[in-house]
Amino acid sequence: MPAVTAPAHADGDFFVDYEEKVFEDVQAKEGEKALITFHTVAFEGSIGLVNLLQAKRLKRKGFETSVLLYGPGVTLGVQRGFPKLGAEAFPGHLNFNNQIKGFMEEGGKVYACRFALQALYGHGEQSLIPGIRPISPLDVLDMILIHRRDGAFILDTWTL
Repeated sequence: MPAVTAPAHADGDFFVDYEEKVFEDVQAKEGEKALITFHTVAFEGSIGLVNLLQAKRLKRKGFETSVLLYGPGVTLGVQRGFPKLGAEAFPGHLNFNNQIKGFMEEGGKVYACRFALQALYGHGEQSLIPGIRPISPLDVLDMILIHRRDGAFILDTWTL
């Protein structure tokens, strides 16, 4: 049997060159917009969290950035906590809430479909994180089309 002779990895070791940047650091031009749509269930994968981080990054690059929560995506925007709202039951439990709150604090806009909120997931508008704007289900497509018409960067988040 072959012997393993390499030393074990230790805290502080590097596995990759995280400092090399291959592409230019793109910044928004005056008036450029971005839209991130979420049709994904909270806690069912990393895509919701990753693209909330992307939304923050787009905002910091100067894009007028909006987030659209529709279908199961509205589950990202409901208030959470245990045993009380806002109480973190375990580290990371309020990841989505904290990312959305931070995004809005930096000037990002978040919209949630009223139909999905009530008809699909049994929540009212009072369940949303304060600052999220509830919208008509008829506004969902129009919001996307308006961003498309305006030449916005659109990142669609889908999981099934």
